[in-house]
Amino acid sequence: MNKPYIIGITGGSGSGKTTFINELKSSFTKEEICFVSQDEYYLTIDFQKKDKQGIENFDRPSSIKKKEFTRDIKKLIEGGTITMNEYTYNNKNAKPKIITFEPAPIIIIEGIFVFHYKKIKKLMDLKVFIDAKENLKVIRRITRDKVERNYPLDDVLYRYQNHILPAFEKYILPYRDTSDIVINNNKSFDNGLMIFKGFLKNKLAELKTPKS
Repeated sequence: MNKPYIIGITGGSGSGKTTFINELKSSFTKEEICFVSQDEYYLTIDFQKKDKQGIENFDRPSSIKKKEFTRDIKKLIEGGTITMNEYTYNNKNAKPKIITFEPAPIIIIEGIFVFHYKKIKKLMDLKVFIDAKENLKVIRRITRDKVERNYPLDDVLYRYQNHILPAFEKYILPYRDTSDIVINNNKSFDNGLMIFKGFLKNKLAELKTPKS
């Protein structure tokens, strides 16, 4: 198996990154693209550092099992298969599923810190940044956490102001200008998604073509 093409995708909370990834997943098979999410490597809540108010802060690079994350990506690149328990966001009532990452011609690594982790960033052939205005990201975060997850509004706003925004400015935003592709999602990412899908299809065809 030839070395897979590695793509990193990042963006701030509320930028639409998860929706963008889900659109890609629905357009390609597992044999074509393997999607690896940083979210599956969060430390459990017992190991998360608390802020001065005693609130766990998940928006820190050290909140992720970085060594395991890096190890598994390298294993995939070498043609190995990864099997692990799904991360259930500390929901004690949720039974984690067994998830499997299998090697594919293209591997997409996504998460808020994937460009910040130097060893992972060095593996990437292409870096994609999903961007949106700050006020829109706040609204989207409120919609997701308050409406979909029934989190208290005060908690959502506190975490955004004290954890999410500082982490974005320090660990995510600095990599926007050095990304290969920046996809604007202030109104819609449809055009960017369409172009990116076309790129992936062309890349898959290129990877399948035998080298002379």
